[in-house]
Amino acid sequence: MFTGIIEEVGQVKHIENASGRRRLTVACSRLIQELKKGDSIAVSGVCLTAIEITPSSFAADLAEETWKRTSFSRIQEHALVNLELPMRADGRFGGHIVQGHVDGTGKFLALEKIKGGDDFRLRIEIPRKLARYVVSKGSLCIEGISLTIAQVEGVQVTVAIIPHTAEITNLKSLQPNDPVNLEVDMIAKYLEKMMRGDAASSITLERLVQAGF
Repeated sequence: MFTGIIEEVGQVKHIENASGRRRLTVACSRLIQELKKGDSIAVSGVCLTAIEITPSSFAADLAEETWKRTSFSRIQEHALVNLELPMRADGRFGGHIVQGHVDGTGKFLALEKIKGGDDFRLRIEIPRKLARYVVSKGSLCIEGISLTIAQVEGVQVTVAIIPHTAEITNLKSLQPNDPVNLEVDMIAKYLEKMMRGDAASSITLERLVQAGF
């Protein structure tokens, strides 16, 4: 499990495709010191398993489902990616619950500096099938970053970005129409299923509401 708080920005060194197997190699400096073979790591919001580790990079194999569902099939070598190690059991939540299971890709529209201030405005377009899980002031994981939605207009989502987030993530490297990985709030999906379910699910939903979800 992750929280969407980015710990380092890595760079794609190589995307290998040999005999139907795809392997992504990412260069990084800080997290590589903690990473061990077999560990999980979120790469721009995608939970991967480190297969090979060197002093300056790690490699992860990509399943066909991962390749098709995420932005990895469309990024190029040298692209910047956001990195996060799993949350420790004694860690503190700084973002929201992120599984690293991408629901789909959106389209980067712009990252604009707000006039008269230091903050930025991020605009993306999301798939229509995900729009029902996205609400103003709700959480959305974009490229592995836990973000709070400022405004929703149809399939266009606007997020306020503070300077710190802009500096420590890959957002500034994105170009218009670039794909971005999206993971909607897991609680929203569970609530939807419960509302369509049986009486037992309704009781569970009631308890969740009472708990403040």
